[in-house]
Formats: sequence, C-alpha cells, structure tokens
Amino acid sequence: MNSDKPTDFMREIIREDLKNGKYDSHVHTRFPPEPNGYLHIGHAKSICLNFGIAEEFKGLCNLRFDDTNPTKEEVEYVESIKEDVKWLGFDWQDREYYASDYFEKLYGFAVELIKKGKAYVCDLSADEIREYRGTLTEPGKESPYRNRSVDDNLELFEKMRKGEFPDGSRTLRAKIDMKSGNINMRDPVIYRIMHAEHHRTGNKWRIYPMYDFAHCFSDSIEGITHSICTLEFEDHRPLYDWFLDKLGVYHPRQIEFARLNLNHTVLSKRKLIRLVQEGHVDGWDDPRMPTISGLRRRGYTPEAIRNFCERIGVAKRDSLVDMALLEYCIREDLNKSAQRVMAVLKPLKVVITNYPENQTEELEAINNPEDESMGTRKVPFSRVLYIERDDFRETPPKEFFRLAPGREVRLRYAYYITCVDFIKDKNTGEVTELHCTYDPATRGGDSPDKRKVKATLHWVSASHAIEAEVRLYDHLFTKPIPGEESGDFKADINPKSIELLKSCFVEPCLADAKSGDRFQFERMGYFCVDRDSTKEKPVFNRTVTLRDTWAKIEKAHKKN
Repeated sequence: MNSDKPTDFMREIIREDLKNGKYDSHVHTRFPPEPNGYLHIGHAKSICLNFGIAEEFKGLCNLRFDDTNPTKEEVEYVESIKEDVKWLGFDWQDREYYASDYFEKLYGFAVELIKKGKAYVCDLSADEIREYRGTLTEPGKESPYRNRSVDDNLELFEKMRKGEFPDGSRTLRAKIDMKSGNINMRDPVIYRIMHAEHHRTGNKWRIYPMYDFAHCFSDSIEGITHSICTLEFEDHRPLYDWFLDKLGVYHPRQIEFARLNLNHTVLSKRKLIRLVQEGHVDGWDDPRMPTISGLRRRGYTPEAIRNFCERIGVAKRDSLVDMALLEYCIREDLNKSAQRVMAVLKPLKVVITNYPENQTEELEAINNPEDESMGTRKVPFSRVLYIERDDFRETPPKEFFRLAPGREVRLRYAYYITCVDFIKDKNTGEVTELHCTYDPATRGGDSPDKRKVKATLHWVSASHAIEAEVRLYDHLFTKPIPGEESGDFKADINPKSIELLKSCFVEPCLADAKSGDRFQFERMGYFCVDRDSTKEKPVFNRTVTLRDTWAKIEKAHKKN
C-alpha cells in the first residue's frame, strides 16, 4: 500500500486479513442506509470509510438499502440517498441492493432456525417482552411460549406470513439465553407482524425481519468480507455471529468504529425528522441542517466533506468534533476554488462629488489570487456607489480605521476616497448618504506618492449592481450539546440561526450565476447561489465566514 494512505485500527485488521489469505485475499464492503430519512454528515463518514476502504484495497463496495420497516421508509429517501452518495464522488456501479430483495431467503433462514429448535413464535406483547427481558443487573425470564414444538412454530410462523394474525399479536424470537449478560442475546425478536405496504414489495408480506436479522444475512448473501458498523453495534456483534454460525452460512467479519458527534447540531435521525416535521427548519435541505443535502445547498463541496472525514479519522472511542474543523475544511477548499467578487450586504450610499456624473470606468479585478489561471474581470465604477454601512462611523472609536468624516480610505481595485460630508434622516438620525471626493491619481488602488491608508473597502456601482437577497446562517443550536442541560434538544434551538437581508447589492458579473455556484464575497465570507434564486432576484446563502476559529485553535495548540 502507498505510504501516504491513512492508517488506523480498521485498516490494520483488513491488512492482516489480506496477509493471512482470509476471504480469498479480497475486500468487499457495503454502505447500508435505512431509507427512513435523509443522510447527514455522520453518514458521510461511513460512506467515505466504506467506499474509501474498498477503493484503497482494490475491492468493491455495495450500496444496500436496509428497508425492513415499511412504516417509516419512502422512495423519496431512497432517491435522496443515491443522490448524496454520488455527489460525494462514489460509485456503486451495478451493485445496488435492497434487504427486500432477500425477503424470501430471509424467511427461509428463519424457518431453518425453527427447524433447528433455535427460534419460536411468541405470543407476548411488546410490553411483556420488555418486562421479561430483565435488566443489566437482573436476568430475564423465559417466555411461556418458548418450548412450543417445532411443528407448532412452523405452522404459526406460516400463518403469520399469510396475515392471519393482527399486528403485535405474535413475534418470532431467536432461542438463545435469557440469562445472558448481553441483553441483545436474550431471545431477541427477529420477525414482527406488520400489515403495512412496502415501497418495493407492496402488500406481498405481512411479516418483516428485524434489522439485526436482516443485516447479517444480507451481508452473507452479498459476500461482504468486512461489515463496518458504528460502535453501538458492538454489543450486537455476538448476535450477528450467532445467526450466521447456527445456520453455517458464509460469515463476514463485523468491525465497529466510533460514530461522528458534532457540536452545535444533532445527528439523530429521529431528532432531525422532528425538526423537519415540526417546522423548525425549511425541509431536509435547509442550509442549517447537518444533512448532506443541507450542506450541499449551503455551499459545501464534496471535496471539503471528504477531507473533513479523513481528518477526523477512525477511532474506537466516541468523541465530540468541533464544528470549527468542518468549517475550516470548506474554507480551505473554497479559498482555492471560489471566485472573488464584491457584494454589499447592508448598503450605504456614497456620492463621489468630484467624479463626472455620466462617466463609467471598467476597472480590472483579480478573480482568485490563489489561482492565476482564473484570470481577471472588469468591474464598473461610477459616481454613485454602495459600501457597507458598518464601514462608516460618524464618531469613530479608537480602533476603527475605516471611513469617517475627513478620513481617507482605499476602494478595492479603484481609488482613494475621502469623506467630506454626510446626510442624515431627520426622523431617525441615521446616516443615509455620504459625500466623498476621490483622487484620480490613485486609480487601481495605489498612491503615486506612497501615502498610506489603514483600510480598504469593498463596494459596488449603484447603477450597475444587481439587487439580491442574502441569507446569513449561524449554528442551529446555541449549546454545544443540544438538550444536555434541559433534556429537550429543541429548547436550545438558536432563534438567530438565520438572518434574511432582502436588499443587498452584488457585482453585475453575478447576473448569470447558477444555483450551486460558489463565490467569496470579499471581506464577507463564502456564499452559494440558492435554489430559490431567479435572474430577477438572485439569492445567496452564506456558506461560512472568513474568520477561521479552527486555525486559531491549532495555532494555540502548537504554541502550547
């Protein structure tokens, strides 16, 4: 293997298996999402790991939908998952599978367990099964139906399949050990009755396998070598092994890794569904959501997400990752690839009194100083401009170096200007217009006499700029771990997670920008054209600010 490839405990296990000739010295992984919601950044880690390991070891990776619960699954989720995996840059080729492809085989495996005396039909209700299950400190109690004969179990299970019993009236359970120290081994349910229509099989089935049962046998059927799961499935591994060993079928190796935990957000699909269904966000692709579709709409790139997943690595212990690292990764990527433009988000009118009224100049601006191949563009300059309202102070504080009465500043790519007067609204006292003069000798932003100014401002020409809507996003939650203190994650929703700016102005070069195009608004951050954008009124989402807190964290860490 190449020395620059990542290494971790999981890759070491796989390398050892290959060295020992296990699984005929090949690697075959799978990404097995449940189609009951949209994928989030935590799933991206699993996607990158499964597809990445397969690519690294010249193996294969399947995309398999574990669609065993028809009451929560939808075709919409299936399509969104496929779109997200492709967008991240991975290809499962012709290996798109569904657990529902194997329903007949899974039923046959269940019958075999019954015949071996390793499964039985139980009449206990869900509440009774929980009561009989015991606790971490107390063993469970055997079901009164545990010792039914094989023939009775086969007959009842067939009737379950035919739909002769109502939902919840019976289950098929594995017969293992009700006194096991691992609660998952205390006669787990492997089939339940559900009179529900499946998105692929329709009304053919009236019983559906539980995830633990379907998962291990699906892996076996597909010839998976390494079944990579998140850490919460570590206690389920003995059950995974038990099912496969009892029937003597092909046995993949399950390996667990720590799932991603990211501060200032939630990565529980149950909680994300509540955010969507209760209207706290504008759908699954709301740019404040940690879903892959939400990050895409916000302006994140697949390269940045893959880089993030590589940086956080693969570990055996849960940890909380700082959102600043994810933001650092997108800044790092967009700094190299995003075109620079000027946009004024909170405009203040500037009239250059000594500039000819009907004159327009085209000034040359650099598209990206990090990439000369991106070239330059022409920016129109005229007598009336807009600057940021925050770039002017009538009475500037000590550390304020931008525009103020009598002060000279540089306009980016343009001229030095000096504020000579201003106009206020008589009712509010707010400054509404600045009057400035410019120095024609400073064209391009340089002074021939080398005089210094302490600030450079961005701007747009009022008669040429395009009016736009800009959406500024912040963390969806105010607390690093939502709900940690109150017990209710929704109590920590940030009421200021979005700020809508309706009357912003951007350079005319953005007139033809398309949905998904990304830019750096100079001095303001990185922005992406939203899907709501129109030619008449473009809409931009702020992806991330220019301030890089992660770089500061790393710098401080190295210093210490």
